[in-house]
This record gives sequence, structure tokens and C-alpha cells, in this order.
Amino acid sequence: MPERSHAKRPGLRRELGLSQATLLGIGGTLSAGNFVILGHAAGMAGYSIVIVVIICGIISLFTMFSYCELGTLIPMAGSEYTFAKVAYGGSIAFMTGWFEWISNMFYAALSSLGFAYIISYLIPVNIPLTAVFMILIFTAINIRGVKEAANVESLMTIFVLVILAIYVCNGWLQGPVISDFQLSAPGGLLGMLAATAYLFELYLGAEAIAVVQAEVKDPKKTIPRAMILSSIALIVFYTAITYATVITVPPEILKHQASPIAFAAEQVIGKLGAAVVTIAVAIAGLAAINGAIMAQSRILYALSRDGYFPKALSKIHKRFSTPHIAVIVSSIFTVALASTGGINFVVYAVNFGFIVGFSLVNLSLIKLRKERPRLKRTFKAPLYPFTPIVGIVASLLLILFIEDVGVLILGAELTILALLAYYIRMTGYSRIRIAFGGINLGIGSFALLLLFLMQTGLTPITIPQELATPVFYGLIFLSVTQFLAAALNINGKS
Repeated sequence: MPERSHAKRPGLRRELGLSQATLLGIGGTLSAGNFVILGHAAGMAGYSIVIVVIICGIISLFTMFSYCELGTLIPMAGSEYTFAKVAYGGSIAFMTGWFEWISNMFYAALSSLGFAYIISYLIPVNIPLTAVFMILIFTAINIRGVKEAANVESLMTIFVLVILAIYVCNGWLQGPVISDFQLSAPGGLLGMLAATAYLFELYLGAEAIAVVQAEVKDPKKTIPRAMILSSIALIVFYTAITYATVITVPPEILKHQASPIAFAAEQVIGKLGAAVVTIAVAIAGLAAINGAIMAQSRILYALSRDGYFPKALSKIHKRFSTPHIAVIVSSIFTVALASTGGINFVVYAVNFGFIVGFSLVNLSLIKLRKERPRLKRTFKAPLYPFTPIVGIVASLLLILFIEDVGVLILGAELTILALLAYYIRMTGYSRIRIAFGGINLGIGSFALLLLFLMQTGLTPITIPQELATPVFYGLIFLSVTQFLAAALNINGKS
């Protein structure tokens, strides 16, 4: 027998350490879009927006525990999709990957639009055009390599954290003491739940660590540490920022601002300080764009690797070791989403997709714990099964409070499209041709039958005299073309 070659196919490199992975999770979450939508959420929940931010963080943390366990158990590219693939396989795995891929494209679009809205506080810009331009820049950076992209994001994240910490300290010093701060919710409990559904995406970037888990050094230790560190840091950070903002500017004024945090910063540290904060938040938007582009490409890479999409999408660049084609294809769709310029619809679309994804990740953990209890787990989700069950129930409950009905319709349409794509892929090319041949045959036969009934007067349908001839020849043409198409599809080569 000939000796088997030991040459390896180019693969993803493990280059990210604990600090890089943690900053990737934080930077991927500090989206400029989050600081833009904060004002609208404050209008829903009033001063209770501070509690809403904490609730969103706790819901996210519960699901992050599931990510930690599954990430150490299955440290491969694809994150949510790969977890569901091992646990369930089939259509559930594909649906998970499908929604996570689409949600990350919406998240990249949201982050780029947030960046454009933030810098419009300083200089007049075309919002959609600016958003598209930034997506193109980070597409190029992600093609160059994950280490380069992570290093850029780490530096941006550190700068943002320092500037926003200064803003928070100034806000706290000038605002009332915590004991004098009074919570209020003009919309009551329903208003708070609506705000929670709206701000659900606030902590979504932390799961970017799971997306690049195939590129993390010592994943069994690094992944859970990075996820938990980034999740806790974000809860503290977002709560502090929200509190500093609402004690400076009342929610009823904040909700009308295009850049709420910049407006609040101007009241606290003047116009120069507001400009610095605006620049910092804009840079945060860049880090989030980078993380979302990285995430969407890795999910598409994994789906292609497993044969759901064309194999070309899983090609690895020989020099940069990145899934460059997946990066480019995903970015094309992201550019199309960002070019619309609408931010609220994008926010709810992001939330819907990640709610589905989070629920399936928690279900995957439960199934693997039940069916494969002896698998070696270097990290176990604490308080199991309480945390994954709460993560599922809380996530699905929030769907009821999505205010944009168009997003729910879009979600239903994407679900149907995903099922069609999956079953067409599973059926196979030759069977699809036979199926379409049968459809063609049925249409042709129906057109011929209708022609016969009309000519013999057996149908109650009456056609004006001037249209009789065109309808006659039209039905003949339709039946002939459909019979021809049926013959070609049924007898064609696979």
C-alpha cells in the first residue's frame, strides 16, 4: 500500500491567550450601538433602567456558564452550532448555526451604525455610508489574521475602558449619593420587561470567545476564565455607566438624544470631555464590529466545513490561516444590512436571533449532561440544572416583549428558509431535480386540463372574447414548457 501523506490541511491557529480572549469578550460587547440605544431603553424603564441592565447581565451570565462547560468540552470552531451539532445533530444544529450566523451579521451592522451615530455628535456624516466603510475596513483586518485583529481590539478596548471609567467617576462625584437615588418605572413591570427585551443584546459580545475557541491557547482553562471574567466585568461596567448617565440626565430627556452618553458627558465634564468620551465610544464600536465580523465568519466556516454550505466557504488562507472567503461573504450581507440605516429594527433582529441561539445552547448542555454524563468536563456549570433552565425560560419570555412585529415576521421567515435550506441539502441534488420535475409535470398537466375544460365549456370560468386567443396560446405555451422542463429534470444527469 502506498504510504499515507502526513501533510496537514491548513487550519486555524491557537494564538489567543487569557488576556486577549478576555478583552475580546469585553471589546466585542462594548458596541457603540449599545450606548445609542441606552436612551430609548431609559424612556421605557425610567430610572429602573439600572436594574434592567443588571437583569440582562445575570441572564447572560447564566447562559455563559453553559458556554464555558460546552466550550471546554468541545473546543472547536463554530461555538453554538458545534455544541448543538454534538448534542442533537441534524436540523437543530443547522438552525442554531443559521441563527447565530445571521444574528452576528445584524450585530456587526448594529455596531457599525452605532459608530456612525456616535461620531455624528462631533461631525456631520452620512450614517449608512460611514457604517459600510467601517465594515469594509474590519473585513480586511479579519482576513489578515485573528491575532492581528485581536491585538487591535485589545488596544482599543483598554483605551475605551480607561476613558469611560473617568466619565463614570466624574458622574458619580457630581451626582447624588446612592442612598438618595430613587428607582422609578413609568411603564411599571411591563415597561421594565420591554426594556429588558430591547437591551438583551447588551452583553452579547462575550460569546465571541466561544466563536474563536478553536484559536484559543489551552482552551480547557482559558475559555471559562475569559468568559466569566468578561461577563462579570461587563455587568459592573455597564451598571456603573448607566447609573452615571441617568443621575446626570433624566430618562425623559435622555430618550430623545441621538447619542445619550455624549450628551450626558457634556453635562458632567464639558464639551471637550464629551468629545473624548464620544471618541472612546466610537472606538468601542470599532472593537465590536471586529468581534462580530470574526464571529459570523467562523460560524459560516463551520457550517461549510460540515457540508451545509459550499466547501469553498471553509477554505483557509495559506498565508494568514483565516477563513477568508467566509469573512468576505458574511461581510457582503452585513454591508447590505448596514446600508439601510435603521437601528431599532436591527436591535430587535439581533435579540431574536440570539434568544433562539442562547436557548439551544442551554438545551445542548442539558442533553449532553443527561446522555453523556461520563465525558470529562474540566468546567461544570454551577447550580445545574437551575442556571440553564433559567437561561432558557428568561430568554424565551423576552420574545413576548419584542415591540417590532416585523422582527417576529422576519424570524418566522428565516426559520422557514433555514428548514428549506437544510432539507434541500439533505435531500440531495438528484432528488431535488426529480421533485422539481414532478412539480413541472403537475403544472403542465393542470394547464392542459384547464385548456381542455375551457374549450369544451365544462368550466364556469368565462373569458372575454378579446382575451380568448391569448389565453389559449398562453396555456399551450405553459404546458409545453413545463413538460419540457419535467423531462429535463427527471432525465438530467446528477
